[in-house]
Amino acid sequence: MRINFFKHEWIETNIGLMLVLTMLAISVGGLVEIAPLFFIKKTVENVEGINVRPYTPLELRGRDIYVREGCYTCHSQMIRPFVDEKLRYGHYSLAAESQYDHPFQWGSKRTGPDLARVGGKYSNEWHVDHLIAPRSMVRQSVMPNYPWLMQLLDQSDIAGRMKALRAVGVPYSLTEAEREANVKKFGEQVAAQLHIADARKNLVDQANLGNYDSKPGVSEMDALVAYLQVLGTMVDFNKLDEDELVRAR
Repeated sequence: MRINFFKHEWIETNIGLMLVLTMLAISVGGLVEIAPLFFIKKTVENVEGINVRPYTPLELRGRDIYVREGCYTCHSQMIRPFVDEKLRYGHYSLAAESQYDHPFQWGSKRTGPDLARVGGKYSNEWHVDHLIAPRSMVRQSVMPNYPWLMQLLDQSDIAGRMKALRAVGVPYSLTEAEREANVKKFGEQVAAQLHIADARKNLVDQANLGNYDSKPGVSEMDALVAYLQVLGTMVDFNKLDEDELVRAR
């Protein structure tokens, strides 16, 4: 009896062989994707115009609220390198933009628009109104209302949150030496925001200065809007040399 191993029907009716071939296909595909990473010195672009910094304490709390409310299930933060994506959202996303995100917020579907470049696109007032009553700003929106974001923000554990991220490589500073290293890398003003000992003060100062929700006190709305307003603003795409960017990849 002649057996044709390339006959698809025969493979499908032999579970053992199908399992072996499936595992072989997965192994080869995984190897092709993983092996190149061992020969790449870095995966984060380092060219002029890219100066991504860690989130400030207020932005960090806003990001945590964004995750808590499940915003990532309907909004992506990853623009793909396609013409239609660029026309609608802007330059495709860079690895550098997510280097301090743990976990990253790339998302897997878009019920709402991508938010990778939403920073500065709308006013603070627009974001507040949109989060409280989405259909008051976008009539066809299916986004739920989030009126409870006007409640006061819990600031008690901000230092602990920054320490946790420091443990996985985010350069929040504890020592004076670490603070000085951040001054050299990010500048004095940013370095001051990244110093854990001053986290709560920095959070309150930024909230009071921005007054994102136009109300007294520091609310969850202040934090979330501060986070949304920083998305996509750390890279100056006008200064990027595309050829240099390709070489950095």
